[in-house]
Amino acid sequence: MKMKVLIADKFPELYIQRLKDAEIDVIYNPKLGENDLPEAAKEVDCLVVRSTVVNAKTIEESKQLNLIVRAGAGVNNIDIPAANKKGIYVSNCPGKNSIAVAELAIGFMLALDRRIPHNVADFKAGKWNKGEYSKAEGLFGKTLAIVGYGAIGKEVAKRAQALGMNIYAKDITRIEGYGVKDFSEFDKILPIADVITVHLPQTPETKNLFNEKMFGYMKKGAIFINTSRAGVVDEDALIKAVKEKGLKVGLDVFKGEPEDKSGPVSSILQEVDNVYVTHHIGASTEQAQNAVAEETVNIILQYINSGVIAHWVNRAKATDAHYQLVVKHYDKPGVLASIMDVLREGDINLEEVENIIFDGGLVACCSMKLRSPATGEMLEAIRNNPNVLSYSHVSI
Repeated sequence: MKMKVLIADKFPELYIQRLKDAEIDVIYNPKLGENDLPEAAKEVDCLVVRSTVVNAKTIEESKQLNLIVRAGAGVNNIDIPAANKKGIYVSNCPGKNSIAVAELAIGFMLALDRRIPHNVADFKAGKWNKGEYSKAEGLFGKTLAIVGYGAIGKEVAKRAQALGMNIYAKDITRIEGYGVKDFSEFDKILPIADVITVHLPQTPETKNLFNEKMFGYMKKGAIFINTSRAGVVDEDALIKAVKEKGLKVGLDVFKGEPEDKSGPVSSILQEVDNVYVTHHIGASTEQAQNAVAEETVNIILQYINSGVIAHWVNRAKATDAHYQLVVKHYDKPGVLASIMDVLREGDINLEEVENIIFDGGLVACCSMKLRSPATGEMLEAIRNNPNVLSYSHVSI
């Protein structure tokens, strides 16, 4: 039976054809929304989305869904706990759109400093205002604070170095690299930063990270850019800072962003001057979309051909395993089953199992991570198995 893949967002035709060439049944419907997915995904094996929300109902009502691929980096639009309950793999494509997002962040810096959209709007309205728009400060020598120094943050730093900016960065690990200084405390860097650009995932720790207190640290007239996730910014606090401190803001994401690809939009930000909002297009360059699409296809084909899930994001980071049993055995039918029967009779749960075959196919090595230790009697039974060559049992 052919694998059935539903692609619920815009996807390059070339890569759709690659899936079809691999004998995969592809359903391409880029106009599907969150509420359309429960019915549309009911009979598919794999679901591919970009920004479309995959909610619990979609996952719970699916009959054969086994893999969800986020054709992008973050996975906050996918209900991971619901996927975990049904044992559905969730994968993503990290780093593939980093340059595109970095380019937009740099574009915001230039546009906000030179007020390019204001220039254009006045010209279109028949208004000439060279005196006003000649007051830009320029970016050379300005201090840039990059909050989130992953793949995107690093690409921003490369481009900011070419602009001659003084760059500071903050991440969960130590910052290393020529021309970029590490910072640990927001209250030390934000007061001196001319530009702050945010490149963070949305997590419980980053939710509303940029709140009234954080905006209070920033200097008057600073540039603030968010091309990551709307939830990392308290929008009311942002608007207050724009009005009271003259912040200039560039956003590619915002609260209440429409799910549809086109149509009306309404936001309080429309009434706030010096706030430029783009249409969640950070990753939307042809280069980035092709790179993401290619990685998505690779994930699906690798899963079909080997069962391995690349960039598997909902794999447990830690388990309850405290012991490891490694058994070298003849690669024959029933050998592993007999070993696992011994453990089952002792009510020992296997958290992880990996069986690797030696060249020639005669002998294999099975590593089993256990929740509790095997007893002496169990180990004796395993040792006496004529198909077991050796074993080791250690705490981990």
